[in-house]
Amino acid sequence: MSQQESTTEPFEPGPQQPEATRRDAAPQFVLPMVVRIEKSEPPARTDALETAARAVLVLLCDERARAGGEWAEAVRDWQDGRIRKVVRRARGAEWRKAETLPGITVSGVMSQVRVYPPVPLDSWPKELAKLQVSGTELADPAAPPMPNSDDPVLWLSPELAMSAGKAMAQVGHGAQLAWLELSTAERERWCAAGFPLAVRTAEPTRWRELTSSGLPLVRDAGFTEIAPGSCTVVADHPSLRGD
Repeated sequence: MSQQESTTEPFEPGPQQPEATRRDAAPQFVLPMVVRIEKSEPPARTDALETAARAVLVLLCDERARAGGEWAEAVRDWQDGRIRKVVRRARGAEWRKAETLPGITVSGVMSQVRVYPPVPLDSWPKELAKLQVSGTELADPAAPPMPNSDDPVLWLSPELAMSAGKAMAQVGHGAQLAWLELSTAERERWCAAGFPLAVRTAEPTRWRELTSSGLPLVRDAGFTEIAPGSCTVVADHPSLRGD
């Protein structure tokens, strides 16, 4: 299978990227995501990343996002362009207000992420537009355990330093690219199981293997934090492995 690209920002395609050219010419939409970060009890980084990835999948699986649903047109327009995602943070009254807007809240072990139907790039709801993008620095109290070999794993690059918010958007991209490559039956099984997945940082040698494996690969446009074309995530879903 061919590697796929996903970006948080549009980028100028090369001469051999007609599909990229088409996507860039389409109206640009963004998937808003808000992570709850309370001062007194912030979530662990890996928990927040895994919850963000599941939130993207939960929205894609939701009846409102499917054909005939109230979000279907927005989701289609968003996927016709760059599948851009932006993560903002909220706490206290900000979070309570964010929860009043149409969307879905997905909970992890200690984390909460709310995902909303896509909106035009320059037309964020005012309640979300004023939320901060920065300040999503999170840490893991201990190294997460090795993932279950039967679960999908979103492998982060060991070569890049990203804020938690940036990484949440990237693993959301990775989860979505895996979803797009699965058959309808495989998607339904993953959805019925509650979208089990893990997010881990690959060892350097393993990362080199993953990026040349043909599994869905996320490349970033480089408008924020990292250089253009950086490989950020490989989506290692069991159904997409060549073994």
